[in-house]
Parts: sequence; C-alpha cells; structure tokens
Amino acid sequence: MTIERRPFGRTGHLSSAVVFGGAALASADQATADRVFELLQDFGVNHIDVAASYGNAELRIGPWMERHRDDFFLATKTGQRDYESAKAEIRRSLERLRTDHVDLLQLHALIHPDEWDQALSPGGALDAAVEAREEGLVRHIGVTGHGWNVAAMHYRSLERFDFDSVLMPWNWNASQHRTYAADFERTVALCQERNVAVQTIKSIARGPWAAGANRNHTTWYQPLENEDAIATAVQWVLARPGIFLASAGDVDLLPAVLRAADSEFAMPSDTVMAGFNQQNGLASIFGL
Repeated sequence: MTIERRPFGRTGHLSSAVVFGGAALASADQATADRVFELLQDFGVNHIDVAASYGNAELRIGPWMERHRDDFFLATKTGQRDYESAKAEIRRSLERLRTDHVDLLQLHALIHPDEWDQALSPGGALDAAVEAREEGLVRHIGVTGHGWNVAAMHYRSLERFDFDSVLMPWNWNASQHRTYAADFERTVALCQERNVAVQTIKSIARGPWAAGANRNHTTWYQPLENEDAIATAVQWVLARPGIFLASAGDVDLLPAVLRAADSEFAMPSDTVMAGFNQQNGLASIFGL
C-alpha cells in the first residue's frame, strides 16, 4: 500500500498526497503515537505536519525523528507574531522534535490583519523564520490559516513574501461558496505560477460541532464518520492535481482517510457531490 507522491512545490521533495496532521497526537500517549507511525509507514506517508501549539504532538513525534528523520518531510508551525517569541518557539520545537532542522516552518493561523501586519513587518515572526533558514534550522517557510478570509489573506501574504507553501480549508462544500471559492482559486493560481505548494485541511468536515453533539472525536469540527462518505470527500480533494490533503486531527479517523487515498479514483461529478452533500448534511466550513 503506497499513497501517491507529488512534488511539494519547489522544495524538491516528493511528498505523499496525504500529509499526516500531527494535531491527532495532541493528547495521545507514546504507544498510540508509535502505532500511528507504523500505519503511516504502511501507507507510504512521508510528510508530517505539526505545530508548537498542538499539545504534546511534537513530543510524540520526537522519538521517531531520532530513528527515522530521513524518511519524513517534517513541518511545524509557530503561532508567535514577534521576532523574539518566534525565535524561541522555533528552537523549542526543534528540541521537542529531537532534530537539528525542520523542512518547513510555517507562520500559523495568520489571518487577523493586525497579527498579519506584526508578523510580516520588521521585528516580526517572519524575521525569525528567515534567520532560522539562514542558520540551517529551517529549509522552507510557509503560511497557514483557517476561516472564511484565509485564502484572501494568503494571497496578500504571497504579495508580501515569497512563501514556499500555503495551507487552507478546501472541500466540496467550500467550492460552492461563491466568495471563498473565488479567493481560493485566485490564490491557487498564484501558487501554481510560483510553484508554491498548496495544502488543504477539513476535507472530511461536516461543519461546526452541533450544540449537544457527542464530541466523540478530537477534531475541532464535526467530521464525517462513514467510510464511504470519507472516501468520497477525500477523493474529491485529491482528484485535483498538485493539491495535498492534511489528515484530520483524530487518530481513529486516520485509517479511513489513508484507505481512501490509497486507491484509484477520479473526480466525482457535481451531481454525485450534490447528493453526497445532501445525504451527509454538510454545513459551511466558515466559523470553524
């Protein structure tokens, strides 16, 4: 079993089309993390995305990096906005991950205009990321975000700095939202022009957790749970060339996502997806 690999932008790395979302390990013990890594190896997943703010996730990944660092493209994130705090957090992440470098350092959740201006201005987090790259602690620099304005903010970020990757929500329901879909396509077009990697999240999101719902998963949103529904949602995203899908932040959902990606598939028709949407009660991604 091996999931397709695609060029990760201009980094020179062939990454698995499914990127492991390290948020799934935020509250996991090491034994659980070890089982997850064995599963990733079984499916040929060679790209890990984590963040300093994901609980104990970096600590759970660290022991594997000691033994298998060369087998994975390793990405983490800093949510700090000023130079000194970001510099300290980058180095803390390296310690927790037990490595002397990460392949990708991302400015995390950069969507608020005031935070955006601070992080990308002199004395901001971007300065710390660039310095870390010059020192060999970081190889590439990216930007991530959630919410209705993230695609537009990423476009703005790419105008300010030549980022190597972006990460933002994308699923069929998002593609039907006139404003967000237009912003997404505009940003993807710029990324293609510059050979910037495009990572997507929330492929299997149904919507925000409903009031009173049994929160039986560690995702920030209420996910799809039926395996056929997960397969349709995952394959709709991955049928688009060059796009990467970050797996959901839940250990129990991971096998279904990997099985969906480890198969032959074509883009489902709009008719199929409209029926899928109605059957699964998908809500808007916005506000997640």
